[in-house]
This record gives sequence, C-alpha cells and structure tokens, in this order.
Amino acid sequence: MWMSKKGHTCLLASSMASVVLLMMLLYGSFSSQQQLQPGSGPPQDYQLLGRPLYKLDLGWPRSPELFSGDVFGVAVDQQAGTVYVAQRGDNVPKVLVFTTDGDFLMSWNTSTLEMPHGIFVAGAAASSPTVWITDVGTGPYGHCIKQYSPSGKLLQVLGTRGKAGSGLDPLQFDQPAEIFVHESGDMYIVDGDGGMNNRLIKLSRDREVLWMHGERGQGLGQFYIPHSVTVDGARRVWVADRGNKRIQVFNSETGEWLGTWGSCFTEDAPYSVRLTPDRKYFVVVQLNTNQISLLDAPPPSQVGQCRVVSVIQLADDVKPHLVDLDLRTGALYVAQIGAQQAQKFTPFSLGGSFL
Repeated sequence: MWMSKKGHTCLLASSMASVVLLMMLLYGSFSSQQQLQPGSGPPQDYQLLGRPLYKLDLGWPRSPELFSGDVFGVAVDQQAGTVYVAQRGDNVPKVLVFTTDGDFLMSWNTSTLEMPHGIFVAGAAASSPTVWITDVGTGPYGHCIKQYSPSGKLLQVLGTRGKAGSGLDPLQFDQPAEIFVHESGDMYIVDGDGGMNNRLIKLSRDREVLWMHGERGQGLGQFYIPHSVTVDGARRVWVADRGNKRIQVFNSETGEWLGTWGSCFTEDAPYSVRLTPDRKYFVVVQLNTNQISLLDAPPPSQVGQCRVVSVIQLADDVKPHLVDLDLRTGALYVAQIGAQQAQKFTPFSLGGSFL
C-alpha cells in the first residue's frame, strides 16, 4: 500500500511515542506532588532506572505517623513476620515494631539505648530470635552492641558501656556501625562510624576474636569508616568501606582479602550492603545521591568488577541509610534519615517474590 512521506513521518512519530510510553511503564517514572514532610507518609517521588526489580509498597506501614525521629536502621524477622525500625531523637521510642503487612505491634521505651545505628535480627530461622543493635551514643550506654529479646528486654552487651576504646580483652568499640550474625553464630562487626576505630572484627559464637582487619587507610584491607557488613553463601564477607567509596571483600574463614569494588561508587559512597534471597544481587545504598542500587552478585569463584543492574532513585533529601531484606519474600526495607521513615519495596518478579 502506498503511503506519502508525511504519512510515514506521522506513523514513525506515533510509534516512537508508544515506545516512550512503554518504557515509562516498564522502567518506572513514578511521581506525585506530595511534599516530603516527616510523619506525613511515604513520599511517592521515585524513579526506576535500568531493569525494574522493585516497586514501592504505598500501604506500608499503615500508620506512618508513628515515625517520630530520625530513622537509622531496619531489620526483618522473616519467620515471625516482623520488622524492627531503629530511630533517634529526644523523647521518642528508640525501636518501633511492625508486621511485614504494615500493622503496628509495639514500641520499645527502653532507657538502655542512646543512639541506635545498625540493627540485625539473629536466629530468625530458629524459634528464639534476638535483636542486635549497635549504639554510637557517648553516654553511659554508648559505644557498645546490645542484644535484646523481641519485646525489648536487654539480654547481653558486647563492649564496655559508655567507654570508647580499641581493646580486645576486654572488648571495646568506638561508635560501632553494624553487626551481622551468621547462622553459625559467628559475628562480623564493623567498628566504627567515624570514631577512632576502623575495624572489621570476626567473633566466634563464644565471643572470641577469630580475626580482625584494623588499620585506617586506603590500602587493601584498610578502612575509613567501615559502615555495613554482610556475608554471602560462598564464605565471603562484604564490607561497605564508606570513607574510601568502595566495597571490600574477604574470606569469612581466614580473613584473607579477596577483592574490591570501587568503580560503581565514584559519585557517592556505599552506606549499606545486603544480598537478595536468591543471591543474584547485592543491594547497596548511597545516602547523598538518594539511591538504592542493585548490583550483579559474582559467582563464588571470583569477585570481579561491580555492575549496576537497577537503581531506585529516591526523592531529594530522603537520605537512605541502612537496609534489610525479608529472606522469605525478598521484600526490601529502607531506613531513611532525611524522610524520618522506613519504606518497603516489593519485587516485581514471581508475584512479588524473588524465591
């Protein structure tokens, strides 16, 4: 069928418009006019760049007005279906507990927490999980790591309460940033969040120091503000070396340095690192650029170079800090200092689950 040049032009323009619309739907350009105000509910301004893997759950939590401080950390107990949110501020509960569906359960009005930073649920696969929180406060309860029951009862303290230090016997910390407790009971601690220490410490389940990297610097195995730590299924420890704008990787058994990722973090440092339940992607947060990036996880035999697959670009001044994932559903929870809230993102794939 004959068509004029003008007709071809119109058809081409229409086709291009359809492609653009399809790309917007696939890759996400979600926005609203909602202002970013603490306690007013989650801001809906965000974009999905690259392969779309997560979408914002606008219904979580059901009572966002309960956030009343600066939200620094979040941890998931996938067996109990609960989410622990750590926040700071004067006269605010330091921990809020929600269900993974968004219902509010309780708050911890404990006086034993000063300035919570990292939070981790240990033994989530067991019948008696506990909650570990790093405290970077400078008062009588600061500079240590605390173990709590799910209801907020203090069970144990690692470090010397209220006293910053670098000692190993007795164990001391200076603004410990985060703890990761392996299913074996071994602990991996990054210490600290801007204090005198720049250490990665591995403790046995009996709290003995097994190995440590503890020098400040830019060299291999040295740190400047180690901020987050996670362990994969291939005996590798991944550390967000914030001050050096890189992620360093170590053998979990020996402490041997295995490699570094740095090319993905030229604009902003990694603040948080976690692995998706299917072990395909690392989730990395960059606070100053307000981004959550998903990076290809390398095979067990190599570290290689980092490659960004997908980015959740949040609104300005949200300031995402630390994240955690529900290992049952793959849902991603993000603690946001600037927005003073936590948000939930659910996977697009397999009906909202990576599993």
